[in-house]
Amino acid sequence: MAEEARPPGTEPPEGRPTADAPTESKRMSVGALLSEMQEEWHLRVIAGTAGLDRNFIVTPDIHRPGMALAGHTGIFLADRIQIVGSTELEYLRGIDEETARAAVRRVFELGPPCYIVAKGLELPAVWAKEADRTGIPVLSTPLDTTPFIHRLGAYLDYRLAPEAFVHGELVDVFGVGLLITGQSGIGKSECALDLVDRGHRLIADDIVKILRRGTGILMGYSAARSPMLGHHIEIRGVGIVDVSTLYGVRAIRVQKRIEIEVNLVHWKQGMDYERVGIEDQLTPILGVRIPRVQIPVIPGKNLALVLEVIAKNHILKVFGYHPAKVYNDELMRVMTRSRRVDPFITD
Repeated sequence: MAEEARPPGTEPPEGRPTADAPTESKRMSVGALLSEMQEEWHLRVIAGTAGLDRNFIVTPDIHRPGMALAGHTGIFLADRIQIVGSTELEYLRGIDEETARAAVRRVFELGPPCYIVAKGLELPAVWAKEADRTGIPVLSTPLDTTPFIHRLGAYLDYRLAPEAFVHGELVDVFGVGLLITGQSGIGKSECALDLVDRGHRLIADDIVKILRRGTGILMGYSAARSPMLGHHIEIRGVGIVDVSTLYGVRAIRVQKRIEIEVNLVHWKQGMDYERVGIEDQLTPILGVRIPRVQIPVIPGKNLALVLEVIAKNHILKVFGYHPAKVYNDELMRVMTRSRRVDPFITD
């Protein structure tokens, strides 16, 4: 596939996967977590600063070390951030000092990326000693335990979500996220601009960043490296067009769930195209299969209208009405019923 020139600042980061390539597991350092969320969560480092840039978070899942403190370490999930709250500290206060020190030493030797103590609780001195010894950071936040776990989980789910980059356009059409793909120069940008002119909303042009959220949701974003570079469309022969300035803030979105891929292809004589649409064609992106519609392109074809029909048709299917299947069922009923001779037919 030929590669077209891209506006500066919209190239996918080097080494990042495309949609048809497997994404590597993402990770972030404890120091990056501290840097990004220190102000919002009022995080501070208690001890173990040597591990801030050395220890990595690889999963959005979170664990509490209560059972490990009590001596049950067989199912300790060492790859997860460990949250320490009132329950853990109350347990340590209820046992003798030497046993408590041994319990803290035991959980640090299990090697999690870090410990975060909630509610701003005061930790016994052994925590700082073991953190410095093992190089496992101990952070503190004044937030209550349960709300903090929810916020941390949501943040990590976004930061560690599998990602890919796709050459195409992402447009919100009647609330349906259409990912427009196709060969370079086939008219993807012009189609997106036509949809915006008809009142729909642009999310990304040229390069779409895709994150897999949860088990089956694909979220699309602009891959521009600065918000000021987003929501621009490159039109050949015209140049760079600022959609938000021309059409207003209602013509753009920051993110949108991707529900259908619309693949534009050059029309060729004898090529097989879908004519009925009974069976949905699916395509995998980051392991999630979504409907894929292939549209042959010929000069003068109203692509924006076709894409609006695709979006409306998808909405009907979501609500349980499949036009092609209903039409086919009725056609089969008519074809298989017994034929009767019309009594009013005369010679």
